Amino acid sequence: MKKTKELRNLINSEKLGFIMEAHNGLSAKIVEEAGFKGIWASGLSISAAMGVRDSNEASWTQVLDVLEFMSDATSIPILLDGDTGYGNFNNARRLVKKLEQRDIAGVCIEDKQFPKMNSFINGQLQPMADIEEFCGKIKAMKDTQTDDDFLIVARVEAFITGRGLDEALRRAEAYRKAGADAVLIHSKRPDIMEIEAFMKEWAGRLPVVIVPTKYYLTPTVKFRELGVSLVIWANHNLRSSIEVMKQVSRRIYQEESLIHIEKNVATMEEVFRLQGAEELEAAEQQYLPASHSGTNQGI
Repeated sequence: MKKTKELRNLINSEKLGFIMEAHNGLSAKIVEEAGFKGIWASGLSISAAMGVRDSNEASWTQVLDVLEFMSDATSIPILLDGDTGYGNFNNARRLVKKLEQRDIAGVCIEDKQFPKMNSFINGQLQPMADIEEFCGKIKAMKDTQTDDDFLIVARVEAFITGRGLDEALRRAEAYRKAGADAVLIHSKRPDIMEIEAFMKEWAGRLPVVIVPTKYYLTPTVKFRELGVSLVIWANHNLRSSIEVMKQVSRRIYQEESLIHIEKNVATMEEVFRLQGAEELEAAEQQYLPASHSGTNQGI
């Protein structure tokens, strides 16, 4: 089945779906092996892995390069966190074209102005996009896609910017009419009050995606009760890797030794396995003369 169809089926299923953050080919492969049916290509995580801020400092073509490695390394669908679409309708529709070329299953765009800032940094001060302009962007993206199953998710930032329920509903309905396949309703509250209020008024007009980074204490059963379609675990592979790398680097620096570290990190064999070393060895047997076999192995 096409990756686009798999993602569409996941978000349209009556069962609650889950996708997990990844930010490069290796983390994407780990997400797939964990059992997830989809990957969230997080803008925050990809930019952080590059060492830059989540404010469009990494260009969209640099993000595409990362996505290509992620797509090649996995067989499950990827939903890109596409920020604002990296510009106006023209940038956004070109993005769709390039994502389809790389077998990316869908993109989520948020209704803020380019360049964007991460929603959890002074969110109430961030300017939102004009509704009509954002609807035009959605229409341009839908008109550009060649695969009918490619997914456009419209992310509503009304709660993040302090504009309240009425504005969230007004924007979500406008985006639905413009052709969005789903809406992502975002909240920075530590409880689910805003999400619950939205879900009750929304009444299933389109699938709803949520990101419970701030309201992580909410039991998952509550998401099911509200009729949420898809949950994104949005940044936890990046955050866990940061913590572990800090601990390992500090200890090696302090002890000037690997004695207490080696047993707590992945083996070299596991790294080779994730890289697909066995496939290369088999291919060498098939394609290389015997005298050259093994000469392409790195260290």
